[in-house]
Amino acid sequence: MLDTHLLQTARDKALNELLAQRTADGHWEGRLSSSAVSTATAVSALAIASTPSGARGDHEHAAEGDAALIRQGIARLAHDQNPDGGWGDTDKSHSNIAATMLAVAAIHLAGRQAELAGPVDRAFAYIERSGFLDALRRRYGQDRTFAAPILANYAMAGLVDWSRVPVLPFELACVPQRLYRFAGLPVVSYAIPALVAIGQVRHAYQRPRSPLARLIRRVASGPSLRVIRRMQPESGGYLEAVPLTSFVVMSLAASGRRTHPVVQQGLRFLRDSARSDGSWPIDTNLATWNTSLALKALAECGCDLASSANLDWLLGCQHGVRHPFTGAAPGGWGWTDLSGAVPDADDTAGALIALRHWHQSSGCSDQDRRRIESAAKGGVAWLLGLQNADGGWPTFCRGWGRLPFDRSGADLTAHALRALHAWQHESAHTRRIATALERGWSYLQSSQRPDGSWVPLWFGNQDHPDEENPVFGTARVLAACTQLQRGDTTAARRGFQWLVNAQRPDGGWSGGAMAGKDSASSVEETALAVEALLGPKGGNAWTSATARGLQWLVDAVLADRHRESSPIGFYFAKLWYYESQYPLTFTVSALGRAVARLGSQSTITH
Repeated sequence: MLDTHLLQTARDKALNELLAQRTADGHWEGRLSSSAVSTATAVSALAIASTPSGARGDHEHAAEGDAALIRQGIARLAHDQNPDGGWGDTDKSHSNIAATMLAVAAIHLAGRQAELAGPVDRAFAYIERSGFLDALRRRYGQDRTFAAPILANYAMAGLVDWSRVPVLPFELACVPQRLYRFAGLPVVSYAIPALVAIGQVRHAYQRPRSPLARLIRRVASGPSLRVIRRMQPESGGYLEAVPLTSFVVMSLAASGRRTHPVVQQGLRFLRDSARSDGSWPIDTNLATWNTSLALKALAECGCDLASSANLDWLLGCQHGVRHPFTGAAPGGWGWTDLSGAVPDADDTAGALIALRHWHQSSGCSDQDRRRIESAAKGGVAWLLGLQNADGGWPTFCRGWGRLPFDRSGADLTAHALRALHAWQHESAHTRRIATALERGWSYLQSSQRPDGSWVPLWFGNQDHPDEENPVFGTARVLAACTQLQRGDTTAARRGFQWLVNAQRPDGGWSGGAMAGKDSASSVEETALAVEALLGPKGGNAWTSATARGLQWLVDAVLADRHRESSPIGFYFAKLWYYESQYPLTFTVSALGRAVARLGSQSTITH
């Protein structure tokens, strides 16, 4: 029997902690995990750019600050090596071939391989056990977005021949941006800077045999560099992402362009992004995303958003001009307020949902309602224009569907549907929204797995054999089913049943548990599952699962376990991360909904 007094106590405790995490500007910034991948690539970039001759390990002429960052980064990598000899993306991650190869390359480029002979030998043993190049191919398949940079980094360190590095046709970057999706690019839509930089360094070290290919690439060298210079944001960091920026910097520096503005601005970003413990995060921050999630959680608790956050800040994150990186039209939101952000489906949907809650709050003034409506009009139009031909939503660009992180995703589609539904009757696009909702619903039905689950694009579970997270994906889709009043459809009922069956014996959820793994329940996954089950009413098993999940969450909060982050986030190219605010925000949202729905009862029966 779960006492609702304890439920309310846990809700209030988590809610107060979330409110306390606001910045002085009235938004939420959060903190991304440090990343071995980011640390290794940043060290490699600094090492290559600080070596006038391009020789490995020769840093006599390195700036004192860069030399210190290299030393600290190597020390952090040595500290974070796993017992099996490999590295994971975070300090909570299993070892993987990509992170391990990048760490070894960084150690060699820093000239520390002799000093760290033991760790390097263990790392080489891990790489060989894993299958080396075959393992890299298995991990990334036909997508060269990350495989090519890893191999290029390895070649720069003298650890593999340049003939092993895939050829990247950087001349395709000179094609008009609107035609990129027709050009057959071997990388995803956000990786044009890497295509150019890695393509050029590979060309510098391994020229093609064809005279025509050599001529084309020589002619395209300057124009393609001008393309990525235009794409580079004010911060110097492409997408605010350390790995992507590092790959560009190290590649151009290794091809003899150490003084190029792209390299110099990229180095400034890497220096600014370094942490005091010697590490680098996977991205600067997810401030816009975290703020939208926090506002939605506060709304679940019945808070007055007008007194809880800064509307000017959130409205200021909306992109008002065509974006130079993807060519995206004005109207969308990215994941951060920083210059490297790119508007995308998930963050635009999150901002629209948060603004709708704000619009409906009692403390919202008439003037603020008009400002919100104006912003929402642009955001809704932007989302409608992004919908793919299959009815789903991609991340950045409509029509890119061949490579994994460009295709439509169930989590993105569910979020977009919730945002459009929230504004359907307040929008000038009512008919277009109705059509988009039906097409999106058809996509979700077609993408449901035979077992009743849905798999997300941007979140995973490292204990799942395919690194998927059906708990996260199913919970997100079911939340949309509830909001769209489709909770009694066959697809939704199958999804709810799958989620109930996925509950672990301890009352929590883990995306890896349904794959036969002894995967521990996580705060994030349990909170999302509970919130989804608190939607439409189900049978006894459903009610019991909800109550047991709530008990698990309440116990976690009262024992201060609700601050324990899990590496469930997938970043670009299958890079794992965790975010300190996720468990807290998801917990507040779930417990807030539970108190609103169940708080009038004295007890809740398991």
